[in-house]
Amino acid sequence: MDYFNAFWVGGLICALVQILMEKTKMMPGRIMVLLVCLGAVISSVGWYQPFVEFAGAGASVPLLGFGNVLMKGVKEAVEQQGFMGLFSGGFQAGAVGCAAALIFGYLASLVFNPKMKK
Repeated sequence: MDYFNAFWVGGLICALVQILMEKTKMMPGRIMVLLVCLGAVISSVGWYQPFVEFAGAGASVPLLGFGNVLMKGVKEAVEQQGFMGLFSGGFQAGAVGCAAALIFGYLASLVFNPKMKK
């Protein structure tokens, strides 16, 4: 059942984003920022963790999940460092994911020899 919930929740998120891209004039970058901010807001009110427990990877892998990771990092850093944690917590929490994306993206570019569109 866990796989089923992850599949339909992740698919629903992707379908809603696709509808947003098709029916509005929003650029993809703005939609991505909207998703990260929405994930952070949902996390800050305490609704994201029950959502992750229900949907698993379907909730934690999309950009909403990145907003949740950033907000969790900020909360923990504020508890430990006070006000300065606002500025460092998100970076510390999201550093591993960002580094992995850069490293694996670079490795993929070496294997597949990408070319610019003309």
